[in-house]
Order: sequence, then structure tokens, then C-alpha cells
Amino acid sequence: MPQNDTPLMQVTDIPIALGILSRFPVEVSQEEAQKRAASAAWAYPIAGAAIGFAAVLAGWAAMAFGLPNVAVAGVVLATLIMVTGAMHEDGLADTFDGLWGGHTRERRLEIMKDSHVGAYGVLALAVSGLVRFGLILSLIISGHLWALIAISAVSRAPMALLMAKMEPARSMGLSHSVGRPRLETALLAVLIALLIGFLFLGGTILHGVLLAAIAVGALAWIAEKKIGGQTGDILGASQQLTEIAFLAAVVSALPA
Repeated sequence: MPQNDTPLMQVTDIPIALGILSRFPVEVSQEEAQKRAASAAWAYPIAGAAIGFAAVLAGWAAMAFGLPNVAVAGVVLATLIMVTGAMHEDGLADTFDGLWGGHTRERRLEIMKDSHVGAYGVLALAVSGLVRFGLILSLIISGHLWALIAISAVSRAPMALLMAKMEPARSMGLSHSVGRPRLETALLAVLIALLIGFLFLGGTILHGVLLAAIAVGALAWIAEKKIGGQTGDILGASQQLTEIAFLAAVVSALPA
């Protein structure tokens, strides 16, 4: 499994992180991307901020065209999905299908690898999609859509932390190919995420951290028990759960 003893941070890590987490047309050498794939995890929150910024721009453009708030929320959510190629949503669906659709470790991993979506995955996507849509709509109505930039940033930090703290559950796949970052890399990702969060959200971030810690902690514990570690799908699910947690924290802090 790839393991990096190279410098903790490099400027090229940012486009590498963007290339891993989004469909932005970034250019980076294949050799550098493979070499720094795990080490670039510190830049996940920066990539997340860029993804959130794209969604906010799309939302503002929709407002400028005079679309109603409900339609704007749909545009924002669709942008979040399209910019990432729905990779996190796919991870959420596969996680729920696998963890609750199989009775053995091997069968759960087999289900998670299957491209078909089962009942658990469909329900997870439906519920999470409705919740995200409703919370984003609340941000729009309150004039706080810009908070999505910070929310998108902080929601990527748990991915780096799970990669560093948990063994890959299988010997192939995206998580294994990216490699396992050093703990310092993951902690740097968390620090950057918190700094971005405080900059945009102030003290509200503490409520989001608590909710996200509960959700991601439960996910990590269940994944360890059921499949013996993390996969790319587990990482994607952690992003979705963290995004919902911070959306809920910000919306709950808005004036009644």
C-alpha cells in the first residue's frame, strides 16, 4: 500500500486533491499524482471549499435570473453533485447497501463493490437528498448561502482522518490505491477545515463539530465491526454525514 515519507505539504497537493475529489479540469502529472495522492489529503478541505464556492456561484446566478428559492436550492444541490461526479452520494448509497445488506464481511464488501443500488442505498439517498435540499433552502431564505463554502470545506476533513486512523478494508479500490496518509497530514486537514469554519461560521462550528463527531464516529465504529476498516465508500459516506451535520448546525443557529 502506498505510504508517503515525502514533505508534509506541497503546492501541487491542491490540484491533486481537486483531481481526486472533483471534476474540475486541473492539470497535474500522473507521476506526481500517484506519488502524492495520500500526502495531498491535507488539502481536502481546500478542495471542498472550491466545490462549495462553485455551488454558491451557481446559486447566486440562479437568483440573478429570478428563480424562486426552491429552484435555487435545486440548482445548488445539483451543482454539488455534478462537480463531484456524485462520488460521495455513490459512497453513501453503497455504504448503506453493504453494511446492512450483507451478513458476512465478504458479502458486505461484495455488495459495496456492486454498481447496482439496493433498497438501503435508495432510501439513504432519498432521505439525505431531502434533508440537504431542505437545509440548503433554509440557508438561501436566510441569506446565508455563502456558509456552504465552509460547510463543504469542513465536510472533507473526516475523510483524511478516517484514512489515517483506519486500515483499508480491502486490498484494492480507490481508498487502497490512494494510500494511507500520515496522522500529521490528517490533523493538518482538520486544522485547515476548522480555520475555514471559524472564518465563515464563527462559534457555530463547535455545534457542527459535535454533531459530525457523533455521526462519523458511529459510522467508523460500525464499519470497523462489519467490514474491518474503511473503503472509498465509507469515506464518501463520512463526507455526506458531515455535510448534513454542519448544515443542520448552521440552520439551527439562524434567527427564528
